[in-house]
Amino acid sequence: MINAINLNSKLEIQAEAFIRFYYEETKKSAQQYKERLSEVAAEIRETGTYTHTKQELTFGAKVAWRNSAKCIGRLFWDSLEVFDERSAKTEEEIAAALLRHIEHATNGGRIRPTLTAFAPQKPEGSDIRIWNHQLIRYAGYRTPDGVVGDPASVELTEAIQRLGWTGQGTKYDVLPLVVQIGSRKPKWFPIPGEAVMEVKFEHPDIEELAGLGLQWYAVPILSDMALNVGGVRYTAAPFNGWYMGTEIGARNLADADRYDELPAIADLLDLDRSTNTTLWKDRALLELNSAVIHSFKTNGVSIVDHHTAAEQFMRFMKREQEQGRDVNARWSWLIPPMSPAATPVWHRNDLTEREIDPDYAPQERPY
Repeated sequence: MINAINLNSKLEIQAEAFIRFYYEETKKSAQQYKERLSEVAAEIRETGTYTHTKQELTFGAKVAWRNSAKCIGRLFWDSLEVFDERSAKTEEEIAAALLRHIEHATNGGRIRPTLTAFAPQKPEGSDIRIWNHQLIRYAGYRTPDGVVGDPASVELTEAIQRLGWTGQGTKYDVLPLVVQIGSRKPKWFPIPGEAVMEVKFEHPDIEELAGLGLQWYAVPILSDMALNVGGVRYTAAPFNGWYMGTEIGARNLADADRYDELPAIADLLDLDRSTNTTLWKDRALLELNSAVIHSFKTNGVSIVDHHTAAEQFMRFMKREQEQGRDVNARWSWLIPPMSPAATPVWHRNDLTEREIDPDYAPQERPY
């Protein structure tokens, strides 16, 4: 074990814990640790914060994924690619880096887990914030007949419209990127159409389903969470893996407060919706999820079904236990929203969640 040195502030203590953790897990020498910690402590006392090396940042981002209590896909945490964009100073430079992230992560459909880190929070402020919940997300428009598009995006859509953006008003308008630095006026940047890979849904057996015109984008890039590493908070650090099919087929397109497509699918299948006892929702849900997985695979886009994802999570747990690490987990998020009792995670309601560093954390909306 590495011995600590005398520390003063809360940040110094957090930094020491992370630096120690990094140097122990990467099997670096005690002397290297002591030299690095002295540098960090001196920088904190001089500036009020400290700067991670690229290697520390990459390690912290990967371990934050490994620690993420709500994520079932952590088996692949060490494959995360981290892009260091801390030198980006303007909204335009940040937007350009976000477009590079989209291109790299999409990779023609062979999705690559990716994180892009921008300059962290400083004692004097000027935080970088990305307004978008995900870099690619569909707009939602209030109309007298209800919401057109994604109801989850209505407030963000209206906030962006107040900045001067105007969409086409369809169900699948891709919102622009919105970047804000400190108290400066936010700027919006359209995402070129060719940068957004989308999948139109067809069913392997039910040809008529294609006529519903359902679709979704290929890559889920979360962009409104903070990355916390050793007391340093990266308020703009978008990251992605790939989709689990039920995220789209049992939530985004199926939830009554989202796209609510189950009634249309049930009617297409001529199911009786007059009573719940016909299990029309379950039958429609199954066919929608079949279409999602089939269409992604047919188009060469990475996706995982919920049964495979659950088996992968169990392998992740086993590996972590073999390494002597406790798994941070929130059971209610790890069980999939479809057939959860048919997955091995269902029986692991002994899982526990705790505060941990590094991690990804929610932030208040900037709009």
